[in-house]
This record gives sequence, structure tokens and C-alpha cells, in this order.
Amino acid sequence: MLKIGDFSKLTHVSVRMLRYYDSQGLLKPSAIDSVTGYRMYSAEQVPKLQKIIMLRDLNFGVAETKELLQNWNNGHLIQSLHNKIKDIEELIKMEQNRIGHIQSAIAHIESDKFDQYYNVTIKSIPAYPVISLRRKVDNHFEEGELWAELMEFVSREHIEYDRSNQNNVAIYHDEEYLDSGVDIEACLLVKQLGKNKDVFTYRTLNPVDKMACMMVYGPYENIASAYRSFSDWLDKNQPYAMDSTSRQVTIIDHQDTDNPEEYLTEIQIPLIEI
Repeated sequence: MLKIGDFSKLTHVSVRMLRYYDSQGLLKPSAIDSVTGYRMYSAEQVPKLQKIIMLRDLNFGVAETKELLQNWNNGHLIQSLHNKIKDIEELIKMEQNRIGHIQSAIAHIESDKFDQYYNVTIKSIPAYPVISLRRKVDNHFEEGELWAELMEFVSREHIEYDRSNQNNVAIYHDEEYLDSGVDIEACLLVKQLGKNKDVFTYRTLNPVDKMACMMVYGPYENIASAYRSFSDWLDKNQPYAMDSTSRQVTIIDHQDTDNPEEYLTEIQIPLIEI
């Protein structure tokens, strides 16, 4: 039997980490000296500790590690490793998107467009029949996945829809900023209402008598500054206040041009008079 200090030297794992693994139930000492209270380990525990270290280095958490140790076999381990690869690939994709947004932010700051002013106009929006897909997603970057699902469904079901360049409406249902997730509804204007199927819903968007509208040119990163511009406008137009959910209509995007500077998005914010 080895004292915890000696076991630490033998395995090159710090005493602090050995105590942590003990507290988490991953690697309990073989015995505890009844007189000194020292944690005692055996050489037979080294292979288990090596498995713990391997899984830690592969970014498995405590709960995942504990489950794998309890069900250790090659088939289960290989499947878990494949799942971990998928998780990391998704994380890489998310971080690559983040890098793109950071680079765009740098470009806009350097070109002095960060505090760009956007003109606000007020117009009436009629009711629209739509087919929609609504879901709470992790962040705004995932909105594209909703549109891809919706368009695939529309194509598969041969649904007739408006072919104009303003045939889409993204609705943001969160009444306030949430730390976890964004409630987004992707809506495509259709010729007529049909029967709901699975997560896809037909409905009529309510008309809005007074809608504050801003045309946002350039990449999607410009949208944040457009909302700041609207906030300034709202301060100067006190009879008005925001009402219900905001909308966005994509007029020109990656399907129309390879240059993000040529994108065109309309922000729509319902107003009430106070």
C-alpha cells in the first residue's frame, strides 16, 4: 500500500487531483489509515487512474468519465469517442462563426460604421398567410438551420409560396433578453393556408397598423447597430413605444450575392402610441 504522496510521485498525478478524484467518486483510496487518516493506494489502481487521465485529456466530464468506467468496454468507449468528436466539431463550427463575426466587427469599427445611423420609417403591414417553424435555439447564429428545415419541408410537400424577395419573416418572440436560448419563428409567405404537419404550422400573421421599419445594408453584424439607432429614435419620439415582437425580412442574402456588403435586411418593430 502507498501513501497518497508516494502514489502521486509514482503516477505523476498531483495530490490535489487525487483528492479531487476521491471527492468525485472516480478513484477512492484502497484504504484510509485508522491512526493517521492518510489515504492509502495500491499499485492495482494505476490502470484505472490512467483511464481517468486519458478521458480527462479527451475532454470528458466527471459524469461521463464515471459512466464509462462503470461500463468499460471497447464498443461503448469507441461510440463515446465518436460522439465526442461530433461535439468538438460542433464547437469548432460555432467558434469559426464567432471568428467571422469578430472579423466583421473589426472591419466595421475600422471603417467607422460601428455607430452608423439608420433611418426609421413608419408604415402599415397587412396580414399574411404563412407556413412557419418555431423553435428555441442556442443563439441567433442557428436561425439559418430553421430556414433550411422550413425550405426543405416546403419543397418536399410541394407547397406554393410567394416568390418575391420579401417572402420571409423571422419573428423573435422573446419579450426580454434571455441568457439561455432565443425563441425564433421562421415564416414563409404562402398562397393559402393548409394543414399543420409535425412542427410546421400554418397561420396568419396579424396586421400591424404602425410598424417602425429600418433598411439595414451590409452583413448581419450591422443589425445590432440598427437596433441601437432605433433606440435613439424612440427616445426622440416619445408618443411611441415598442409593442410585442420584432420581425426581420431578408431581402438580399447569400443566395443572391457572394458579397455580404450587398446584403439587405429590413427590421420591423411594432409600435404603440402612449
